[in-house]
Amino acid sequence: MDWLSLAGTTLFSPAVLFFMLGLLAAMVRSDLAIPEAVAKGLSLYLVMAIGFKGGAEMALADPASLILLLGAGIVLSAGLPLIGFGLLRSTTGVDRVDAAAIAAHYGSISIVTFIAAKDAGEALGQPGGGYMVAVAAAMEAPAILTGLILAGRALASPGQAAPGLSTSVIREAFTNGSILLLLGAFAIGWISGPAGMATVEPFFVDIFRGVLCLFLLDMGLIAGRGLVQHRTLLRWPLIGFGLYMPPIGAGIALVASWLLGLTPGDGALLMTLSASASYIAVPAAMRLALPQAKAALSLTLSLGVTFPFNLMVGIPVYAWLAGRILEV
Repeated sequence: MDWLSLAGTTLFSPAVLFFMLGLLAAMVRSDLAIPEAVAKGLSLYLVMAIGFKGGAEMALADPASLILLLGAGIVLSAGLPLIGFGLLRSTTGVDRVDAAAIAAHYGSISIVTFIAAKDAGEALGQPGGGYMVAVAAAMEAPAILTGLILAGRALASPGQAAPGLSTSVIREAFTNGSILLLLGAFAIGWISGPAGMATVEPFFVDIFRGVLCLFLLDMGLIAGRGLVQHRTLLRWPLIGFGLYMPPIGAGIALVASWLLGLTPGDGALLMTLSASASYIAVPAAMRLALPQAKAALSLTLSLGVTFPFNLMVGIPVYAWLAGRILEV
C-alpha cells in the first residue's frame, strides 16, 4: 500500500474523524461535552482491553525475545528527553526548568496514541505483537527521571532545593493508575491465554472500535479547548518543536527497530511510542517534583499539538516507513 492510500485509510477512519469532530466543536465553542465520569470509564476500558489482548497474545510468544526490545524502549525513553531539552533550549528560549519538564513529556509515551496506532495497524493488516504493551509500560517512567536530572542544576541555587526523587514522585512514576491497570490486565491476559480471551471477546474486541471513537471525540474536545484557552502560551518556536520532535523520536526508533530486526507492525508501534508525548503520567509527576514548571505549557503542547499531529499525520507515516524499511 502506498503512502497516500495508507494516509487516506488512517485519516478517514471513524476514530480519527471523531477526534476531528471534537476538535472542531471545541474551536467553535460548542457546548458538546462528554461527562467526566463517562470519559474516565472509557479510558479505563481502553487501557484494560489493550492490556488484556496483549497479554493473551503474549501467552503464545517467547518471553526471552522481549528482553532486548524492553531495553531499547527504556533507553529511548531515557535518551529522547536529552535531545528534546537541547532543542528547546537552543530554539525556543524557554528556561531550563520548563525545558526539562517539556522534554520529559516527549521522552515518555501517550498510551492513547499507542492504542490508536495498534488499532490502525490491525485495520491496515500490519499488526504489532501483544508484547508491545509491556514495552509501552516500560517507556513511561525513565523520561521522568531524566527530566528531573536536567532540571536539577537550575534549582540548585541558594534558597532553592534541587528536585529530588522523593517517595511521592517515585510512586507517581511507577504506580500511575493507567500503567498499573495496563500491566495488571496484561498479566491477567497472559495467565488466562487465548482460552480466557475467547470468553471475553465480545467485550474486549467487538465493541473496542466504537468505544475508541467515543473516547477520541472527548480527546478532540479536550485538545481543542486547551488550545483555545492557552493559545497565548504557545509561541511559534514551541509549536514547531511539538511538530518536529515526534519525527525525530520516530526516526531514532526506526533505526533501533532495524537493528533489532523487528517486524513492520512492531517497528511502527515502537516509532509511535517514541514519537508520542505523555499527558497523563508525566504531568502528574512533574506537579509533585517541579512545581516551578508551567504545567499548562507542557500539557497544551503535548495534547493540543503533538497528539493531533501523530493521530492525523504521524501514525500513517510511521506505518508506511516501517513497511518499506522493515519488510521481511
